Amino acid sequence: MNTKPFTSGLGENAVVITRVADRQWHALEDDLVVGRGHAQRRPDGRLFVSIDAWHDATFDRLAEAMLAQLPTPLYTVVDEADVELTAGWRRAGFTIRRREWEYVVPTDPQITGLEAVLPPSGVTIVPAGQVDEGLLRAVDRAIRDEVEASVGWQSMPAEVIPRPEGDTIVDPSKYAVAAAPDRYLGLIRVVTVIRPRIGLVAVRAGEQRRGIARALLAHALGTLHRSGFATAWAEVHESNRAASALFEGIGARPASSNLELVR
Repeated sequence: MNTKPFTSGLGENAVVITRVADRQWHALEDDLVVGRGHAQRRPDGRLFVSIDAWHDATFDRLAEAMLAQLPTPLYTVVDEADVELTAGWRRAGFTIRRREWEYVVPTDPQITGLEAVLPPSGVTIVPAGQVDEGLLRAVDRAIRDEVEASVGWQSMPAEVIPRPEGDTIVDPSKYAVAAAPDRYLGLIRVVTVIRPRIGLVAVRAGEQRRGIARALLAHALGTLHRSGFATAWAEVHESNRAASALFEGIGARPASSNLELVR
């Protein structure tokens, strides 16, 4: 581990940047921690950085030290409403790669209008915890390949939940699926930590426009409503008009937006 301090500033109150652990940095002024930097590798293999500092000058010093020691490309995510933080990463040479809208999604079927929604003929919904893992992995791989071959997987919500390296299934127990007799046609993933988050809803290309996604949402939101959750959250890439229309059609409203920046 490189712990050589990175000193900047003039006079008695110089800010000293020290790498205190693997992918962790502190900014010290008069032996007080006035800023922290951190780098973390996401499940998709990309390296994301974050900085928490009171002052712009400290932010810039931390960024300079971190970027000198980390490989590129580097990524970070900021709330678009945080103008100062966005400006800090811009000064460090980052540019906007993608924008995601965060939607608040009602669960009450009286509000969503999904109360009477059923899957199309020949399709059944298999609840979370009851899916066949082999068939789940097969539909997940097929959908990922289809998306990558068309708009690219980067158009899907960013994946931030840890999973085994090389695996694309977060946790099989978090998925409900739409099933035909011989295979799965679509899936929905809901993870509840502090609040329920719809991490993914997707349908095989050849099975779209049949109402399968709406049926999956009706099932997942209905389950959350019966469990006492009034709302869920979902992220939608700004270019994914179909997903935006799907969520807005059930009463979901954008509450904020996040920017993914890259250097």
